[in-house]
Amino acid sequence: MGNARIPVALQLYTVREEAARDFIGTLRRIAAMGYAGVQISGNMGGLSAQEMKRILSDLGLRCAGAHVGLMQLENELSSLLDYYAVLECPYLVLPVLPREFYEGKTDWAALGARLNKIGAACRERGMGFAYHNHDMEFRRLGDRYLWDIILDHTDPALVKGELDTYWAVYAGADPAAWLEEHPGRCPLLHLKDMAPGPERAFAEVGEGIIDFKPICARFEAQGGEWYVVEQDLCARPPLESAALSLRHLREGGIA
Repeated sequence: MGNARIPVALQLYTVREEAARDFIGTLRRIAAMGYAGVQISGNMGGLSAQEMKRILSDLGLRCAGAHVGLMQLENELSSLLDYYAVLECPYLVLPVLPREFYEGKTDWAALGARLNKIGAACRERGMGFAYHNHDMEFRRLGDRYLWDIILDHTDPALVKGELDTYWAVYAGADPAAWLEEHPGRCPLLHLKDMAPGPERAFAEVGEGIIDFKPICARFEAQGGEWYVVEQDLCARPPLESAALSLRHLREGGIA
């Protein structure tokens, strides 16, 4: 187990409060922990693309992707692609759909066409586009997961997946089995653990109940590109949590 080929990034949402206070200092601490990259989530620290590129390069960090909301993707895609092309960002990622898509009757074919359009624009600029799940995507419509239906209506060459391990397990799904059913569709894997107990709180990777070895083995076998550590809420100081997750991944032979 373990393959140094797959680098580990930190999703900056994990350390959003620290990044809001001191963006560059927070990046410096992430680099010092040994993370290979960061995944950006909204806050760019007020930096231009060239400034961001220089700082990441100086710190030895790569941009492993960026989470961007649907309205921004549809209304500001050209400027987003201009910014992230400078960073050699591999994927723009839709982190969640607006709530109305999960409530009532959604035309999934129409949504698929919208996502394909975003993916095609990304591909023209040398970037990929991916969809990130929460628990809602693992609700069933008939005998299919909602996420399967979304992927059925999108072009595999244009719309990839970013599987979030915590939310899949939260919904009662098996992340490794889902990856096996969708070979090559998920180049990004959100490593997020679940604390034991009825609250099912977020936990540092390796501190919870999720067995990452079969999930990561499947991801690795399918040519996965980035592991991304994310923890939505931390009981510890978030930078401590981020360091602990990476340490456990190394101890477990995953990183």
